[in-house]
Amino acid sequence: MAEFTGERVIPDEVDPDLLNEHLARYAFAARLVRGKRVLDAGCGAGYGAAELARTAVCVAGADISAEAVAYAREHYRFPNLFFAQASCGALPYPDASFDLVVGFEVIEHLTDWRGFLIEARRVLAPNGQFIVSTPNRLYYGESRGGVANPFHQHEFDYEEFRGELSAVFPYISLFIENHTEGVVFQPVEPGGTAEVRVDGVAAEPRDAHFFVAVCAHRPQTGNPAYVYIPGTANVLRERERHIRLLEEELRTKNDWLARSRQEHQELVDLFRLQKDELERSNRWAEEQNRKLEEKGARILELQEEVVREQAAAQAVVEGYEVKIAALEQECRNAAEWAQRTRHELDEKLQELARCVEHLTAAEQTVVERTEWAQRLEAELQHLQAQLAMVRASRWVRTGRKLGLGPTLPES
Repeated sequence: MAEFTGERVIPDEVDPDLLNEHLARYAFAARLVRGKRVLDAGCGAGYGAAELARTAVCVAGADISAEAVAYAREHYRFPNLFFAQASCGALPYPDASFDLVVGFEVIEHLTDWRGFLIEARRVLAPNGQFIVSTPNRLYYGESRGGVANPFHQHEFDYEEFRGELSAVFPYISLFIENHTEGVVFQPVEPGGTAEVRVDGVAAEPRDAHFFVAVCAHRPQTGNPAYVYIPGTANVLRERERHIRLLEEELRTKNDWLARSRQEHQELVDLFRLQKDELERSNRWAEEQNRKLEEKGARILELQEEVVREQAAAQAVVEGYEVKIAALEQECRNAAEWAQRTRHELDEKLQELARCVEHLTAAEQTVVERTEWAQRLEAELQHLQAQLAMVRASRWVRTGRKLGLGPTLPES
């Protein structure tokens, strides 16, 4: 559902006076739409296009907001009323396709307002009329206290507005729209005509609330004053209602003020309690800060002591590393000596084994030769025994005496 943002008007969601300002412009245009093709450029929520569709042949509403177009399609359904999402600077319609084009409170929202005026002239039939309105920059600048409207791209004073329109349309009838107070004599029985009397001096554009212009390709006849009296125009009744609302609002505000004063006193008491608590907390925090400073100083001392001990430990470690390196070198030397000694022992063992083999062989030879010597000794003894026997033989001694026989050695 569309929501009133402070700029786009949504019926039943805005103040009646604000809604009446917008309805009055559509009532002003409705006098000219009978039997015509009408375009409402920047139609917003669609309530104005629906008003024009009551007597027009057909009405097309165009707005760049998809949300506004969806709201209009949902709430205003007539067979001769159509809505489309489109930019006022690029209207999706053929040339000369409308007899009346209205653009109420839209030109000030556009960066390229000249493009909008040119598009309005393009889609307007040769005998057609273009009705456009915009707020008076001078009046609204004062009413807002100089604060810019965030929804407006450019606002116009009277001379600038007339100059921009004259650059596009050769014929212009300018009106001013003011929300004024009046006195109405209305018959109880319906019917009859209405007579309007407008007193006062000529209209002063500088003081106007809004400017309304009727533009055309060809000359226009007549520009009568128009008075719109909305259904909620009983000023006294509306003022009474407004006063009651103000009184109710005042009571609400007084109740709120009383509650606010009570809450203020409670807040003051709470503030005092919090202030006392804060002072105690500050004293506690100061004490903690002092202790932290002392502990910080002690931490610095310990850090310096740790640095010294780390330096001493580093020196010891370096000494140990030197000793370890020396021991590692000694171990390497001992390992090399052990390897050499083992190699030498292996060689000696091999040589000893060879010697044992030689000794074994020599011992075998000695045994063999001993046995051979023993055999020779036995043979010698046997021969000596035989020789002794021979020497002792009587025949041998006789033959030696006779010089006969072999000469035997004595031993």
